[in-house]
Amino acid sequence: MLEIKDLHAEIPDVNGGKQILNGLSLTVNAGEVHAIMGPNGAGKSTLAYVLGGRPGYEVTGGSVKFAGEDLLEMDPHERAAAGLFLGFQYPVEIPGVSNVQFLREALNAQRQAREEEPLTGGEFLKHAKEQAALLKLDMDMLKRQVNVGFSGGEKKRAEMVQMGILDPKLAVLDETDSGLDIDALKTVGNGINAIMRKPDKGVLLITHYQRLLDYVKPDFVHILSQGRIVKTGEADLAQRLEAEGYDAVMAEVA
Repeated sequence: MLEIKDLHAEIPDVNGGKQILNGLSLTVNAGEVHAIMGPNGAGKSTLAYVLGGRPGYEVTGGSVKFAGEDLLEMDPHERAAAGLFLGFQYPVEIPGVSNVQFLREALNAQRQAREEEPLTGGEFLKHAKEQAALLKLDMDMLKRQVNVGFSGGEKKRAEMVQMGILDPKLAVLDETDSGLDIDALKTVGNGINAIMRKPDKGVLLITHYQRLLDYVKPDFVHILSQGRIVKTGEADLAQRLEAEGYDAVMAEVA
């Protein structure tokens, strides 16, 4: 589904650019959940932004294939229509635009790009109610402006509802557990499982902590350091990181 080979990326600036990713390789197959962990500055969010096509990041080497296509040749909206979803660490507010309006336009824009018929208002609301129920989000929240006045946990749950409505093939979730209390963490984790834990979907879950992985059980855990993956293991690797810290575990591969 996702095949990253020897990926290099930098943030260009007047001094020639700052290299962030340094030969990162990773394969995510359909039906798999991969967790990316690593210390601050390792390149975790940069990886998410590069995959999503966020401006301000320049790929200087390597390749990324998504569902057999060259992801790096696609514009961000084309990546979304192809089935890539990017969840942000800090979801943005969009004053003046309701969640219902935003999500219906986003879904129908993707359907149009795939040459599918748009959903009617009634069809969309039925779909939105079903997805909101998975995340225990009241439909009244979806009538409000996008993330305006939402708590951190409400923003993350609303973003997961967005993911459910758009129904992507691959979800890249950048620190989805950030700002969540215990109850919200469980709700979001269970929501990710209900939406994305399917044989034809994949998840790349970027996190600092093991706590979300108690609910979203990864098939593989990767440690990212200095822009490349330095160690890969199963779910118990995250537990070791929680108990021993990055320095102790990464000393084994130094």
